[in-house]
Amino acid sequence: MPDHTTARQLLTAVHTPGTSELRLPAMSNTEDVHSRWRITNRYLECDGRPVVPVSGEIHFSRLPRNRWEDRLRLMKAGGITVVACYVFWIHHEPVEGEARFDGNLDVAAFVRLCASLGLDVVLRIGPWAHGEVRNGGFPDWVQAAAVEHRTNDPAYLALVERWFHLVGGQLTGLTGPAGNVIGIQLENELYDQPRHIIELKKLARSAGLGAPLWTATAWGGADLPLDEVMPVFGGYGDGFWVDADAPWDPTFRAHYFFSHEWDDPGIGADLRGHFTGSSAEPPRPSSDLYPPATCELTGGMATAYQRRPWPSGRDVAAVANNKVGSGSAWQGYYMFTGGTNPAAGLQESQATGYPNDLPVFDYDFHAPIGASGRLAPGFALLRRQHAFLAAFGGQLAAMPSTLPDVIPREVGDAATLRWALRSNGESGFVFITWHQPHMPLAAYNAAQFRLGLDTGAMTFPASPVDIPPGTIAAWPVNLEAGGVRMLWATATPLTILETGGTVTLVLAAEPGIEPALCFPEGTVLEGPATARGGGAYRVSASAPVTLRAALGGCVLGILLLPAALADESWVLDTARGRELVLSPGPLWVDAEGGLAGRSLGMPCVRRYCPALAGFEDVAVDADTVHPARRSIPVQLVRSAQPVPASFGSLAGRAAAPDGKAIGRLAAAYRLNLPTAAHASASGPTELEIAWAGDVARLRVDGRVVADRFWDGSPWILETSDAGVQAGSDVVLEILPLPKAANVGVPAAAQLRRDTADGDLLALDSVQLVSWTPWREARG
Repeated sequence: MPDHTTARQLLTAVHTPGTSELRLPAMSNTEDVHSRWRITNRYLECDGRPVVPVSGEIHFSRLPRNRWEDRLRLMKAGGITVVACYVFWIHHEPVEGEARFDGNLDVAAFVRLCASLGLDVVLRIGPWAHGEVRNGGFPDWVQAAAVEHRTNDPAYLALVERWFHLVGGQLTGLTGPAGNVIGIQLENELYDQPRHIIELKKLARSAGLGAPLWTATAWGGADLPLDEVMPVFGGYGDGFWVDADAPWDPTFRAHYFFSHEWDDPGIGADLRGHFTGSSAEPPRPSSDLYPPATCELTGGMATAYQRRPWPSGRDVAAVANNKVGSGSAWQGYYMFTGGTNPAAGLQESQATGYPNDLPVFDYDFHAPIGASGRLAPGFALLRRQHAFLAAFGGQLAAMPSTLPDVIPREVGDAATLRWALRSNGESGFVFITWHQPHMPLAAYNAAQFRLGLDTGAMTFPASPVDIPPGTIAAWPVNLEAGGVRMLWATATPLTILETGGTVTLVLAAEPGIEPALCFPEGTVLEGPATARGGGAYRVSASAPVTLRAALGGCVLGILLLPAALADESWVLDTARGRELVLSPGPLWVDAEGGLAGRSLGMPCVRRYCPALAGFEDVAVDADTVHPARRSIPVQLVRSAQPVPASFGSLAGRAAAPDGKAIGRLAAAYRLNLPTAAHASASGPTELEIAWAGDVARLRVDGRVVADRFWDGSPWILETSDAGVQAGSDVVLEILPLPKAANVGVPAAAQLRRDTADGDLLALDSVQLVSWTPWREARG
C-alpha cells in the first residue's frame, strides 16, 4: 500500500438530485412517435427502457462499398449502437441534374445494411455539412448559384427542396415510425438562423424524411429553435483549426475536466473568422427540454497542412469518460471510422476560400477504426467504456451528475483531482479522469472520497489510494448484481454476464492501482482476496481473478481482469448470449451469430466460461496463414530537390504544395512488392510506411491514389483499396519538410524535425502487413 506522509483532505461530493421533474417534450412523444425510441428531458428510452446510445460517425461515400459491412461489424463490436453519417450533396450530384446513388453512394443500401446488423442511423442531410469537404458539401453549381446560401431565400430553398426530395426518394420506406433512421440532423454549424432551421425541417418532412429525433449542432453559441430540434454538442481535445504555433487552446483543454457546460465555442471557430478557439463566442447553455447529448466527441483528429494534431488513444478516452461523468445522455464520436475522399478536388482547401488545406484523399482522421480498417489504440479504451454503458446505461441514464465540492480553479489547475459523481441518491459511479495531453499530470497521492448520499455518507476506499497519471476510471458505489450488493470498488465495471442462472460481474483493474472491493456485513467472499476489515478486501490483479460473493442465498461471481488484459476484452452479443472474449486482434459477430475476425498470424481467441470460472480457447477455422509482416525493398528513382519554406498562405495559414510542386520536388521511391503476396492473400493486406517529411503521395501505375501530411504517425494503406494489384508499379513520393516551414506538428515529430540536419526527409521502413481471416469453428 502507498506510504502517505502528507494527509490530504477527503474528496467530497453531495448527491444533487435532478433539478426538474421528468417531462416529455413533443419530439418523439406527440410528434414523430416511434415504435422504439423516445426522448425525455433527462434521458432517452429505447423499447421502454432508459439507455445511453453510443453513435459513431462513418461516411459511406468515403469508403468502398465492399468495406461497409466489415467496418459496421467492427463498429458494433466496439460498442457502437447508432451509426451517424453525412450525406454529402457534392458527392452525389457534382453535375446539376446528374445525381448518383449507386456504388458507394447508395445511401439506401447503407441504411438497409445497418438495419440488417441491428444498428440505428442518424442521417446528417445538410444541405451544408462541412466535414472538411469543399464548399461545405455544396456542389460547385450550388455554390455558384445567385442565391443567399443557408438562408430562407426562396431561390436557395428551391435548390434545397430538390436535393431533399432526391434523398427522400432514395429512402422511401426506410424512415418513419418503425425505421432504423432514428435521427436527422439539419444543417451544421449554423449559428444565427433559427427560422432557417425550421424551414429546412419543413422541407425534409415534405420530402418524406422523418425520425423521432431532429437535431442541430449547438456549439459556438448557436441560436436554435428548441421546439423543433434537439441541440447536440461536441468535444475535441485538440484541433487543426487553430494557428500552427498556437499553444494548447483553453477550448481544447476544457474537455479534460468534468463540467456541466456543454458548448464548445472553439469548434469551427476558424470558419467564423476566429483563428483560436479562445476568441470564439461565449458558450450557450444547454436546454432544459432535452438531456445533454453529443454528436462530435473526438474520435481522433484530421490533419490540416498548417497544423497536424495526433491524439493518443488515452486522449480520446479521457474526453469520452469526462462526458459520461458530466451527465452525457448520448455519446457521439466524430470520426469513429476513417475513410478516403472518393475523388480528387473534393476536400476543404484554400483554393475555395477555406483557411485550411486538407489532404486531397486522406480522411483517416486517426479514428478508432482507420481508413485501412486498422484499429487505433483508442478503439480498445472506448470499447471498454461502451461495454460499461451497454451493461449499466439503464441505471446510469437516470442518474444526474454531481460535481465535487472542490473543483479545479481553471484549465491550468494540475493539482485538483478531476472527478464527478453520477448517482440516484442510493447507488452510482465515481468517474475519475487523471490524464491530459501536452502537459502531463503528476500522480495524485492519497485519494479518498466521501460521498453524501440519500442513504447516508460513504467514505471509500478504506485506505487512501494513489491515482497514477493516465487513470480513466468509473468506480461503483452500492452496485447490486445477482442479488448481492458491492459497497464500492477501486476497479471499473466492464459488464455483467448471465449464463445458466450464474451472474458474473466483470471488473477491470486500473493500471498502477491495486484493486479493492467492499461488501456489506454478512457477505461471504471466496477466492484469492485479502481481508482488510470492515468488509473490504485487497485483490492482486496480475492475472485474471475469480471470486464468489454470497449473501442470504444469493450468489454473485466476480471476474477481475488485470489492466493489460482488459484492453484485449470484447463484450459481444452472440448466438450464445452476451459473452466476454479476449483477443489482441479485431473480431466481430458474423451473420450466423458466431465469432469472426482477422489476426496477424494464427489467431489467439479465448472465451470466458462462467461454469468453469475461467477462460477457454475458441476453436477457429483460419485461412492460409501468411507471414504477418514482410519488409519491402525500395529503390530511389528520383532525388528530392530544394524545397521553398512556403508555398503561399491564406489568412496567415500555410498553403499546401500543389501536385505539380510535389511531382517536381519530392523524392520518389519504387516499392518492389512481392507479386505472389497479392495473388495468394485471402485477407486484407496493408502497406505500413514509416516516414518523415512534409507530404507523401502514392502513385499506382502512374496515378496518384493516396496522400498524407506527416505528423509522426505511420501511414497505413489497404493495398487493394489503393488499386494495387499483382504487377502494379507502385511509387512513393515524399516531399522534404523545411525547417522554416510554418506548420505545427506533435512534440515528438517536432523533436525529430529540430534535430534533423537541414530539411527533414526519411523513409524509415516499408512493410507489407498480411491479415489472416478466421471464423469460429462450427461444431
